Amino acid sequence: MNQYSDAVRQIKTAILQSQAKALASVNQEQLALYYGIGRYISQNSRSGFWGKDAIETISRQLSAEMPGLRGFSARNLRNMRIFYEQWKLLDSNLAVATAKLEPSDNEGDTIRQLQLTNYENFPVTAFFGIGFTHHTVILAGVKSFQERLFYIQLCHDLRLTVDGLQQRIAEDAYHNQGKMPNNFVNTIPNHKQAFRAIQMFKDSYLLDFINTEQLGQREEDIDERVLENEIVHNMRNFIMTFGKGFAYIGCQVHYEKLGHDHWVDLLFFNRILRSLVVVELKKGTFKPAYLGQLSHYLHVLDDDEKLKGENPPVGIILCKDADKTFVEYVLQDYQRPMGVATYQAGQKKLMELLPDEDEMKKLMSI
Repeated sequence: MNQYSDAVRQIKTAILQSQAKALASVNQEQLALYYGIGRYISQNSRSGFWGKDAIETISRQLSAEMPGLRGFSARNLRNMRIFYEQWKLLDSNLAVATAKLEPSDNEGDTIRQLQLTNYENFPVTAFFGIGFTHHTVILAGVKSFQERLFYIQLCHDLRLTVDGLQQRIAEDAYHNQGKMPNNFVNTIPNHKQAFRAIQMFKDSYLLDFINTEQLGQREEDIDERVLENEIVHNMRNFIMTFGKGFAYIGCQVHYEKLGHDHWVDLLFFNRILRSLVVVELKKGTFKPAYLGQLSHYLHVLDDDEKLKGENPPVGIILCKDADKTFVEYVLQDYQRPMGVATYQAGQKKLMELLPDEDEMKKLMSI
């Protein structure tokens, strides 16, 4: 059986690629159709040609004449109208006639699907690569043109679910992009891969599952190993905090290179980046030497652990405090993709929410 394993793998890959292309094609056809229907509804309903309940009537009649038809509720028809009206700037000389409802000189009687093949400086692949519901969420939650393009590309590149997209919009990912000091653009040749890496990591993480009071220690007395143990014991929470697509490999992972031992604090694989991710924990303020150590770990992993088809490993320093401007300056000296983020343990966050000691005494005396 083993002699046919490679053949099975090759055929399986071809099937999966074909299925992915078919799904992408179906999605593109759907979006183009919805845009055309949205244009038709807009031109007739906004100009007063149709009565007040026209969209509800059309939706009911479509359901009656096409049993099992989905996606054409009155609400969705209105979403198609919004889809067209918000993107009609793309419409100039780009659409082709595909169907006519009735012979008429009125353009409102023609449903024409959108074609974006030759539109300059527009993310055509990403635009047609995400679902209509994703577009609806973006149009409802984001107003500026550039921000919409950002979320379309982000959604496509990171394969965000609708919930994931809504979360990124709520977090204002557009205005917070790239806040973690990193050198990804200069060290990752593929710009889309660099973009994914930039969006993957935050500049600061609240590790609220680490309660320093329960540990019986002040936060400043916690060393890296204590922090690491707490993260390992709460790995599910840490991964949920850190982001999407992370698979935990291990802590204090040992590698030997040319007779020298190396110990990686935390090692993950990220399915979206398709790369190993090293997280080095530091209890205090950022020091330039941390990047030298991390760069060496990435070098070893790149040489000895990276598998065929994977991207180069990415490294993150997770420390208590960092001067971002200084970090960005130091990062220029390194050729391995790295970033520096900070963390807060839960107890400090809790203390920030409580009144100070004098205020507490006043409250207690009331």
